[in-house]
Amino acid sequence: MLPTAIFVGSTGNLFWAEKSYSLITCTTTKFTSALDIPVEFIEKNVKLRGRLCHITEKGLEVEHVPISLPFLSSLQRKWQSNGVLLVRLAGVELTPNAVVWLQEELKPAEMMWFQLLGREDLVLDCLILVNKGRFFSVCLNEEILRQGLGKTTRIEGLHHDSPLYWKLHKRLLQAELKALKKNKGIWKEESYFEKLRDHISNNKFVQKLKQFANWLRIHI
Repeated sequence: MLPTAIFVGSTGNLFWAEKSYSLITCTTTKFTSALDIPVEFIEKNVKLRGRLCHITEKGLEVEHVPISLPFLSSLQRKWQSNGVLLVRLAGVELTPNAVVWLQEELKPAEMMWFQLLGREDLVLDCLILVNKGRFFSVCLNEEILRQGLGKTTRIEGLHHDSPLYWKLHKRLLQAELKALKKNKGIWKEESYFEKLRDHISNNKFVQKLKQFANWLRIHI
């Protein structure tokens, strides 16, 4: 929620007024490049609205649709430039079948929300939400994993020791576990326990622990 300014002449209230105005200006601005998005938006994990343009192996190309203010809508359309944002599904390693699934499930020009988690050059790492009905939305990051069309990976942009990182990572792992138990998608060929064993052994964090244990055995 935007901070509300009450003009009673205090410096503090004036500060909040300026901050509110700055935030409103940014949220009504159309972003056509990841570099245009303020750092504060990414640090605060702001949600932006967009329209799907194209699906690629690298992610979704999305046209940002900013907040429209009635008294500024005509001017907004006049000033807005063209361009799309490349949005990557954070924490998910996509398979080729995942791209096909997205092309089948998502409608052309479908509206979606993407929550900013990180930025790498011109790519945004996000949670992507799509409305399904009036009161229900689907997180594409989790749904891809539930369908067995991807694997969990590090969530780029978030600090590894932050509460938000582990909250989101837990959700993604739970979604992946459902696919593992049902032998869906990439987990279909081998048994659940074989796949789980291989997935854990290939985890970079687990590999580092093994290397550290070997180092201790040699030096102690």
